[in-house]
Formats: sequence, structure tokens, C-alpha cells
Amino acid sequence: MKLIALAASLTLVATPAFAQTAPAPAPTAAPAATAKFGVDTPIEQLVADEKAKAVLQTVLGADITQNPFYDQIKAMSFAQVQPLSQGQITDETMKKLAEGLAAIK
Repeated sequence: MKLIALAASLTLVATPAFAQTAPAPAPTAAPAATAKFGVDTPIEQLVADEKAKAVLQTVLGADITQNPFYDQIKAMSFAQVQPLSQGQITDETMKKLAEGLAAIK
């Protein structure tokens, strides 16, 4: 009799722990549309797109493909090139690039 009572009490104690389930994850909103281009996009990809190249031309004031270092930096992004630019690519320039590139649909 004691064995049955002990088994019953263990079941009552253990059941809530086993019966509990993790709460269902909260539904998430659809991910925000990400920009097609940004300062982390490789420069050669930006140059290959007419709209992105126009943004570069407007913000930089020159055709980046004519830069003597273009072949060395084309696989890099502006975020990677900025620290190497010896201050030629300012934070303000990066901001303008980011805004202009983000506006491309």
C-alpha cells in the first residue's frame, strides 16, 4: 500500500514537470525589406549597376573605375576601403553613399 501511495505521489509531483511545454515562440513580423545595395556591397557590384554607379558618381564626384587603385579595391566594399583611404572617404561621404544606395529599388 505504501508503495502505491509513493508511486502516486511521485506521479503527481513529476507530472507537472513533464507536462510543461516550452511556450510557443512569439510570431515575428515579416523581415523588413533590405536595401539592394549598401556600403558593404563590393564596389565592382555597385559599378555593374547603372543606378548604383550613378550614386557613386554623384557622391564621389568622379568615376571610381578611373581611380588608379580600382583594380586593387574593386572586390572590397566602401566599408572596407574607408579605413585605408587616409581620410579621403569621410564619415559624411559614407553616410551619403549609404543613403543613396539604400534608396535604389
